[in-house]
Amino acid sequence: MEEKKQSEIEEEENFVYDQDAGNDAKAILEKLHKKLKECREEKQKYLDGWQRIQADFANFKRRNEQQIAEWSKTLGEGVIKDILPVLDSLDAAIASGPDDRGLLVIKNQLQTVLKKHGLEEIRSVKEKFNPQYHEVVECEEVDNENSGEIVSGEIQKGYTLNGKVIRAAKVKVKK
Repeated sequence: MEEKKQSEIEEEENFVYDQDAGNDAKAILEKLHKKLKECREEKQKYLDGWQRIQADFANFKRRNEQQIAEWSKTLGEGVIKDILPVLDSLDAAIASGPDDRGLLVIKNQLQTVLKKHGLEEIRSVKEKFNPQYHEVVECEEVDNENSGEIVSGEIQKGYTLNGKVIRAAKVKVKK
C-alpha cells in the first residue's frame, strides 16, 4: 500500500510535465479538475467518518454516564433497604422508652441522611388505601358505608426511594 501511495505522489508531481499532454493547457486543466474532485471526495469521506466517530463517542459517553447513575441508584437502594430494619428498631426503641432523647437524636440524624439520598416515608394512617403503597395485613369492619377503605393503623412503615416504592407499608384497613 505504501508503494501505491508513493507512485500516486510521483504521478501527481509529474502529470503537469506529461509528454502526451504536449503542454496542452486544456488537458492539464482537466487533470487538475479530476484530481481536485478526487481530493474533495476523499476529504468528505474522512470528514464524514470523523463526524460519525464524534457522534458515536458522544452517545457512548452519555450512555456510560446514565449507566453509572443507574448503578449508583441500585447500589444506594440496596444499602438503604439494609438500613430500614435499623430504622424500624430505633422506632420501636423510642416507642418503648420515649424518654431516651439520645435515640431520638440518632433517629433524626439517620432520617436526615436517608432523606438526602431520596428516601421518603409513605403516609398511611387516615389515608385512602392504595395497593401501590400499602399492603393489608388486617381488616376492620365498619358500619359506615361512606368510609371506603381507609388505613386505620400502620404495622410497618413503608418507604419510597426517588419516587419508587422500595417497601410497601403494612397496614390495618377499615372497610
